[in-house]
Amino acid sequence: MPNYLANLPDDILARAAQVRLAVFDVDGTLTDGRLWYGEDGRETKVFHVHDGLGLKRLQACGVQVALITARISHPVALRAEELDIAHVYQGQGDKRACLAELLDALQLQPAQVAYVGDDLPDLAPMRMAGLAVAVANAHPWIVEAAHWQTRARGGEGAAREVCDLILHAQGHGDAEREHWR
Repeated sequence: MPNYLANLPDDILARAAQVRLAVFDVDGTLTDGRLWYGEDGRETKVFHVHDGLGLKRLQACGVQVALITARISHPVALRAEELDIAHVYQGQGDKRACLAELLDALQLQPAQVAYVGDDLPDLAPMRMAGLAVAVANAHPWIVEAAHWQTRARGGEGAAREVCDLILHAQGHGDAEREHWR
């Protein structure tokens, strides 16, 4: 078991055990938050491979994954396609409304959602979620609203920590370890 999963409070484990949908912000959460533009004006982003495998493993264990981001970016669409993420919402000025519509469409309750973010646009959906997670380098107000905070910074494996937490709380930790032996 990774050390960030040792000695977790019971309430965090209970919240994570209920998660059926894990929602991630992109910039600052799945990336380090920096925006990169080439000479031709094209945007590039860097995603961590550990996060990607964690997202794939969540889906393999029956937890749906969604991305909700305020920006519109072709690299996000490419990464989501690569990871088979069906629920991708870009250009969302009101992330809370987007999450509410997604919950309605999937017939889920807020307690069944984990929301992971880093900055002020994530505050409202975090307050709605049963498990609100802030990445290590999140804005202080996001940290205050979070039930749990990752040790890793956004874009540096923070999403993987969340995936591991959910898998562990739902009893998939040992099976995951055996899967890779």
